[in-house]
Amino acid sequence: MENRSDTHNSDPNSVGPPSALTYLDPHYWDERFSSEEHYEWFKDYSHFQHLIKSNIKTSSSVLELGCGNSQLCEELYKDGIVDITCIDLSSVAVVKMLDRLLSKGYKEIKVVQADMLDLPFNSESFDVVIEKGTMDVLFVDAGDPWNPRPETVSKVMATLDGVHRVLKPDGIFISITFGQPHFRRPLFKDPKYSWSMEYNTFGDGFHYFFYILRKGKRCNDEKENEKCKDPSISLYQDELEGEDYLFRTRFDDDED
Repeated sequence: MENRSDTHNSDPNSVGPPSALTYLDPHYWDERFSSEEHYEWFKDYSHFQHLIKSNIKTSSSVLELGCGNSQLCEELYKDGIVDITCIDLSSVAVVKMLDRLLSKGYKEIKVVQADMLDLPFNSESFDVVIEKGTMDVLFVDAGDPWNPRPETVSKVMATLDGVHRVLKPDGIFISITFGQPHFRRPLFKDPKYSWSMEYNTFGDGFHYFFYILRKGKRCNDEKENEKCKDPSISLYQDELEGEDYLFRTRFDDDED
């Protein structure tokens, strides 16, 4: 397990904001990124590296949504995936990520300030789009997880629309998230999307989800359901790292 005190320049005892709703404030992220050098949401790369290697070719062009100060793009680069574009809404995160990557010699990785709800890229530009915890922020004020607020659904669908558009005809979308299949499936499986849906889980006891949506591969629901049996979910908070519990606590409160 990663030592959190080694990844922060700010107070190592900090566990994030008092409420998950704070994550919706862009100013919070600018302030946080100005003092924090690195933070990994939902486990570090080593926990799902095997899933990345089995789904992403080294020749793939990859778009990362919401890079923040994560090391995901660096880990992909070390595994031979060099055609990478990262975006983040925070200009502070973008500047600091560029500086960090250049200092390490990763000059090929591009970093752009952009909103995942309105992707500024041409259609069919990427082989892979990946996000790790970024879409989870959209759900912090969703209300009932079985019937999320229309405003939440609108933002999520805007993100998925953009992802589907910028993916090449046989591209894949990878979503690494807390979101359980019975909550994500109605959104991912909207009839307007041509992708199939499958997922894996990782984590010790608590399940994090690694969704794989393959554009142009949608098949009938019966076949996909055979590949996507919902696992039993562990909700033990002490198995979560850092601020992950804030997302978990929010979802648990909504389910009560």
